[in-house]
Amino acid sequence: MSEAESIAVIGAGSYGTALAIQVARQGQPVRLWGRNAEAIQQMAEERLNARYLPGCPLPETLQPVADLAAALQGATAVIVAVPSHALRETCTAIAQSIGNQVPVACAAKGLEPESCKLPLDVIAEVLGEAWPLAVISGPTFAKEIGQGMPSAVSIGARSLDVADAFAEALHGAGFRAYTTDDIVGVQIGGAVKNVLAIGVGIADGLNLGANTRAALITRGLVEMSRLGEALGARSETLMGLSGMGDLVLTCTDNQSRNRRFGLALARGESVDEAMEAIGQVVEGYRVTREVRELARSLGIEMPITEQVYQVLYEGVAPVAAVLSLSSRPQRAETE
Repeated sequence: MSEAESIAVIGAGSYGTALAIQVARQGQPVRLWGRNAEAIQQMAEERLNARYLPGCPLPETLQPVADLAAALQGATAVIVAVPSHALRETCTAIAQSIGNQVPVACAAKGLEPESCKLPLDVIAEVLGEAWPLAVISGPTFAKEIGQGMPSAVSIGARSLDVADAFAEALHGAGFRAYTTDDIVGVQIGGAVKNVLAIGVGIADGLNLGANTRAALITRGLVEMSRLGEALGARSETLMGLSGMGDLVLTCTDNQSRNRRFGLALARGESVDEAMEAIGQVVEGYRVTREVRELARSLGIEMPITEQVYQVLYEGVAPVAAVLSLSSRPQRAETE
């Protein structure tokens, strides 16, 4: 994409803002849309997303926009960075103003509520199966992208030309963008890691030690791989940035909302209390239910996911969930 082309980033939360900043660093005009007009006006005046990404100034080539049609007008590429439960509604609104066959990349990490569909499947239903689509995922905290720290993502698309175009828009200034045509693997990794991070947060909140943390991450990767490969993902994708990389990041650092959510539950806070304290969407809460349902429909065993579900939706005490996992029968590691 040339410097003259403008890119629209839809969703002015922490991750959308960070991606918009990264694209703008490459010298490209970027329009960042958010639904809160007052917040967008404040961002435009202060050149900062003070609520969601403090300490990360907006480059001059980044323009906050409150009108969706204006944000999309003339855009040659679109990045959608909204929570997975808002994806269909957002893309339906986008469809009214987006140019014909303008490439769309999705940065949502989750599954659609109730349907358990992958994000790109949702977008394809709205825009059309032939629409050029991509997915962006990987071990990246928004604040560190916004601060310009070295980071890497995986960009998946059925057409590598589409993946390459988004990679070119993002790659640079310490930010590396790798490409793949395994869109299922990239999306499954981004969804399941949220569930597992809650589980690891619970274990760490109970002070169960480094051994337990390592075991949960490793066996969690097995669960991610089982589900992903059942849906057609490649093992190397699940062992890469959007799988193992994002899993390790989200499970081990308190910048992760999902990990902090698990820590709060272990302290005895309720789901609502933990959500309120975090103050942003905890994607893992919703996606736990969808991942569990998808796994059950495929006959895939995911015991860590099951116990996280039991804590979140069935009122099982965190200690009891951990005991249930640790008392499972002995088996071969490859099973």
